[in-house]
Amino acid sequence: MANERESANAGASENAQANTNSNENAQAYVYVGSYTDDQHPVGISLYSFNRQYGKLTLVETYSDLPNASFLAVNKDKTVLYAVSETVSYEGRFGGSAAAYAIEAGTGRLSKINQQPADGSAPCYISLDATGRRVYVANYLSGDVTVFPVEAGGGLGEHTQLIKHEGQLGPQADRQEAPHAHSIVPSPDNRFAVSADLGIDRLVVSRIDADSGDLLPHGGAAVKPGAGPRHVVFNAESTHVYAINELDNTVTVLSYEADAGRMAAVQNLSTLPEDFDGVSYCADIHLAEDGRFLYASNRGHDSIAVYGVDRDSGTLSVVGWHSTRGQWPRNFALSPQDEFLLAANQNSNSIVVFRRDAETGMLHETEQTVAVSRPVCVKFL
Repeated sequence: MANERESANAGASENAQANTNSNENAQAYVYVGSYTDDQHPVGISLYSFNRQYGKLTLVETYSDLPNASFLAVNKDKTVLYAVSETVSYEGRFGGSAAAYAIEAGTGRLSKINQQPADGSAPCYISLDATGRRVYVANYLSGDVTVFPVEAGGGLGEHTQLIKHEGQLGPQADRQEAPHAHSIVPSPDNRFAVSADLGIDRLVVSRIDADSGDLLPHGGAAVKPGAGPRHVVFNAESTHVYAINELDNTVTVLSYEADAGRMAAVQNLSTLPEDFDGVSYCADIHLAEDGRFLYASNRGHDSIAVYGVDRDSGTLSVVGWHSTRGQWPRNFALSPQDEFLLAANQNSNSIVVFRRDAETGMLHETEQTVAVSRPVCVKFL
């Protein structure tokens, strides 16, 4: 009888632990970056996310960083980095970038420090694979800032400010100068690709393995007037996908990982053939299994869904799904790609959709939260 009681108690303990683990696994944390003004000063919001139902619950807000328009989390999930998309910082030209320590278990933030980017309107931030360098794309000044990461995760003074140069695109109102819109390291951390909307080019830099600095390497042109904005690599490092803001297309490029070379192999519209309104592309993401690619349309206010041919890397249209809001500047896939969260900038909302892993399509959850001008969604 004693052995039976011990066994029963052990079983109850195991079940309790299993339930605890299940509950822990069912929750994630999400950071939202927003544009700010005097009436709406919150730049970063922290939400808990129930992975069973797709429900967002506000945990905390932070008003110490204006226009926190893009966010990145280091590999250890101990530090969040954010840009402040402004044209001046503490009396000097250009915006800035900030580092925040992440409290384990709660996701709460405490600011470590903030550094000037010396580039105007920083709009994108990323880390190299080692976590030793942070890269920032500055839209208005058309350059990239490189910051060293100090002990404790803070940002050191920038070590590089790299100006983009090249033939300007044909759309004079938007392509009057270089406009660096993003910078993404390759999966093997040997190269970094910066999409420049103003010169219709994906600028490729080599990452110095010792210093983490960016060195000139080459690049690839997209269609004149396309206006590349963001890029994503596939897991195999055989293809790069670029979303082009101005002509509403996705460009598929073959990629030679050893050489850091790429070449366009396909251009595909992000819009239905019967749409004749004004729209501009914004964000792009691949599902973890590489079978589907997603792109957002501001104007058509939708997520375009594509199937990915795993051999050729080329795309085929699966369909479109309304974001149930206006101007989806950014979106994110949840852990294990169970949900997609769309940030509707102009209707001040984040809308949650459940993703069908077999078809790639999105389905309504009736889960939405009101957020002032959300422009970036980042899972912890």
